[in-house]
Amino acid sequence: ILINNAAVFDLAPIAEITRESYDRLFAINVAGTLFTMQAAATVMIAAGTLGVIAYAVGRTDFTEYLDVHYVAGTGELLVFSAGLIGGGLGFLWYNAPPAAVFMGDTGSLALGGALGAIAVATKHEIVLAIVGGIFVVEALSVIIQVAYFKRTGKRVFLMAPIHHHFEKRGWAEPQIVIRFWIISLILALIGLATLKIR
Repeated sequence: ILINNAAVFDLAPIAEITRESYDRLFAINVAGTLFTMQAAATVMIAAGTLGVIAYAVGRTDFTEYLDVHYVAGTGELLVFSAGLIGGGLGFLWYNAPPAAVFMGDTGSLALGGALGAIAVATKHEIVLAIVGGIFVVEALSVIIQVAYFKRTGKRVFLMAPIHHHFEKRGWAEPQIVIRFWIISLILALIGLATLKIR
């Protein structure tokens, strides 16, 4: 059974599990793998960016030079951000097709909460919206699709979230993933630029 386009479960009784049914039981759809890799890399980029910001606003010499507010103790959040990046690298290592692990809501919500906590602690919440622009656009595409469909019965996108829209338009999954990575890097640079451009 295909569930959420991510996991295939064999409904054979536990006593009759063979190697083939075991492999099917824990197999992850390759399509889901690529988009999960896109999200993991985007989280790593955002964590790195917020880690640099946390370090900068946690040092008086940097805050004086950059003319930004000083937040005592936030420099230590760079270590936490490095942990998020390390976890993301481990996830990507085991998630290379064919995937061996599945993050699910528990992992993705925890990562989003961690990024939000860093942004709040450093008082750079708006920068998180810039750096995590891919996530903002993904969420907005679903909100727009649902709201517009309820009002008019028509769709704005071929499919939501927006990465599926591009997939339906004929873009290959690796092409979407790599372009989203590029956009994430550009947004990270814009987020870092906000330290000096005020």
